[in-house]
Amino acid sequence: MKMQGRSVFTYDVYAPTTVTTMLRPRRQEGQSIIQEGFNIEPAVPFSEYIDIYGNPCQRTILPVGRVVITTEVQAQVNATKPIPSPPPGYVLVGDLPDDVMHYILPSRYCQSDLHEINMLAMEIAGNRTPGYEQVEAIRTWIHNNITYQYGVTDASTTALDLARNRIGVCRDFTHLAIALCRNLCIPTRMTVGYLDRLKVMDLHAWFEVFIGGEWYTFDAVQEKTEGYRIEIAHGRDAADVAMVTQYGNATLQSLHVEAHLIE
Repeated sequence: MKMQGRSVFTYDVYAPTTVTTMLRPRRQEGQSIIQEGFNIEPAVPFSEYIDIYGNPCQRTILPVGRVVITTEVQAQVNATKPIPSPPPGYVLVGDLPDDVMHYILPSRYCQSDLHEINMLAMEIAGNRTPGYEQVEAIRTWIHNNITYQYGVTDASTTALDLARNRIGVCRDFTHLAIALCRNLCIPTRMTVGYLDRLKVMDLHAWFEVFIGGEWYTFDAVQEKTEGYRIEIAHGRDAADVAMVTQYGNATLQSLHVEAHLIE
């Protein structure tokens, strides 16, 4: 299926400000990029590099004044990969690939080693079959027990904060899911990008787990994980997949996002 995504970031810049962005899509299996664009107005030179997770990154210095960053992508994507029958099981830590090992460790926003996280993980999934059943139990619990609401969390909110306060947005839902899964030694990473049919259109965050020897997508915001997605970046948590990181005096005035299937 063809899918299109577009984001427009509008900044007021008060002093020359260095920024790094993750706004161009990954090129990977299941996601074929048909065309894309990345534009900064007023025009300034920018460089590109690939980070340690394979995410395309852009770097530039924004000039003083109103700056608009626009990114567009059209891609051929697959629907969310279905869970096979029987469902994929837990992979012993000793059998995990080397490049997956760091996804079972605690990270800045996902404190999977804390006692409070462990108690919640055991309450939700301790009696479930290791692997898919544990992950789906965690995803469903978060969907049913955490309130989705803008404006009550910020860039400092962690998985532990959400476990206590139980209100937040997709970023927070994803961090808690990651922390709970990692506590059970299930490799889990954060993914950001576009999701079609999102009720409140925005850039979206979900999580992927390594079970049965493969990565599978889970989304705690949705009642059921489904739909088409364009992946922009993945990493341990939001610290690795920030859409824009700025080093200077600039304020985001608006963000406009579109994502839809193309007939």
